[in-house]
Amino acid sequence: MIFDKEGTTTIVFQENISIQEFLKNLESGYNKIKNDNIIINLFSFSKLSSGDILEFLPISNRHRDTKKSFVLVTDKVSFDEVPEELSVVPTIREAKDIIEMEEIERDLDL
Repeated sequence: MIFDKEGTTTIVFQENISIQEFLKNLESGYNKIKNDNIIINLFSFSKLSSGDILEFLPISNRHRDTKKSFVLVTDKVSFDEVPEELSVVPTIREAKDIIEMEEIERDLDL
């Protein structure tokens, strides 16, 4: 698992494993990044379904409960295919924009 830290945001990615292994590794490394906004880069997965994305819901909910952002990045699944509790965007740039907007909302206490 690769952690790429930029300020208060960490981009997480890993190559050549299954979604289940990715989630297992994410859970085991979570304590290292729990205080950051998290972007999960899923571009290394050639096939993804909305069911695969739903696997991230528990960790996303737990992380968002701590007032931090959790954004999944993939162009294989549309945000329309997953519940609105999950932030899914097609590019890293859009993920950073989402985090910036959420940070502003938290600062304004919205």
